[in-house]
Amino acid sequence: MKRHLLSVTALLCVSLTQPVFSQQTAVDFFESGVSKSKSGDYTGALQAFSMAITMNPDNAVSYYNRGVAKASLKDHRGAVLDYDRAIELNGKDALAYLSRGISKSKQDDHRGALLDYSRSIELNPDDPQTYYNRGLSRSRIDQYSGALADFNKAIELDPANVQTYYVRGITKQKLNDYAGSLPDFAKVIELTPKRSQAYAGRGISKTELNDYTGAVADLNKAIELNPDDGESHFYRGFAKGKLDDYKGALADYNRAIALKADNYAAYYGRGFCRSKLGDQKGAIQDFNEAIEINNSNTEAKVVYSGRINRATLDNLRNVVQERNKINELGSERAEAYFSRAVSKSKQGDPKAALLDLNKAIELNPTYAEAYFTRGMIRSAQGDQRAAIMDCNSAVKLNPRYAEVYYVRGIIKHSLGDENGGCLDLSKAGELGYNPSYKVISDYCN
Repeated sequence: MKRHLLSVTALLCVSLTQPVFSQQTAVDFFESGVSKSKSGDYTGALQAFSMAITMNPDNAVSYYNRGVAKASLKDHRGAVLDYDRAIELNGKDALAYLSRGISKSKQDDHRGALLDYSRSIELNPDDPQTYYNRGLSRSRIDQYSGALADFNKAIELDPANVQTYYVRGITKQKLNDYAGSLPDFAKVIELTPKRSQAYAGRGISKTELNDYTGAVADLNKAIELNPDDGESHFYRGFAKGKLDDYKGALADYNRAIALKADNYAAYYGRGFCRSKLGDQKGAIQDFNEAIEINNSNTEAKVVYSGRINRATLDNLRNVVQERNKINELGSERAEAYFSRAVSKSKQGDPKAALLDLNKAIELNPTYAEAYFTRGMIRSAQGDQRAAIMDCNSAVKLNPRYAEVYYVRGIIKHSLGDENGGCLDLSKAGELGYNPSYKVISDYCN
């Protein structure tokens, strides 16, 4: 089965025209990056391509391949920045537009992705992968007719792509063409008979076409292959109810609710079955649930409005190793105040530590480590906005201070600025702070 994302190796091989570098060392770094990417060492590849870019900042292929490495690490925001530069340097590279579109779609920027896919198609009109991806993005923004046209074209160019038949079947369902979806699901089942989603899709279409017996047969197979498919249990319960098998339907609705507790339609279906089976008290309870679900008041806005909550923020921040190396003591003694602050913080006296850090910064306003350490302590005390201000000062003084970008990124994310936070995490990774990529993978996609 073809995947809708090109593999890193494929992306590298297609785009790997021999670059012209001004220095041999840039060639060495570039080739090392390619080798590391092919072996799956994407963090190593990223650093190698970064060195190649430092040696020759005007080579589009280096930016492109660094973007691929970042995308492989799920750092799609960082990848887009590199693809931007690659396209700026070479606006005729269809693969760069395709790759940028994929990274944009991973961030739910489907309208931006559409523009990139369309440009890629202009440059290379015979690539089925790009039509497929454009169809997916069109589906995400409810442009189902356009998506269907793209999937048709993708199948015309690559009739063996099973996944395209499946998404075309789903798209036809969105357009209420349930009869038209049946041959697509049948094709998927023919080519991949163990794929539960294809049986589920065909079963749902049969339900909509009032073929309840056929629907139950397909949904039986879907559930056999994937017992935890709540949607299949729901639709099988509905079909059984239509066939007056209320006990069988009741079991399916029970399972659908167990798998998804806020499935209000399943509560309604179960209530209907309970009523038919004489359990009016239980039926009323289910109807109440169906009515009340999603009617609860939303919580008031909290400070930690991102997916990174306070506890997670503390855990992620505390992995940062301190960079307190001995420095020559200047006449203003800022280093001594700084080191005493670190010791006081370790003793559990953050207030005294902050006083010393304030003094260190007063004596040496260019002391990046002092700003960063003060920001870490302020963050631990819950003052995230002050912590961000200290991080801003630290990176202004030392633009390559990777740990600061990391900490600022997780704080921004915790405050609801997911885009700004993930861009900071991307920068930290680019500068060599590899723990960023685990956070990016967990929270930026």
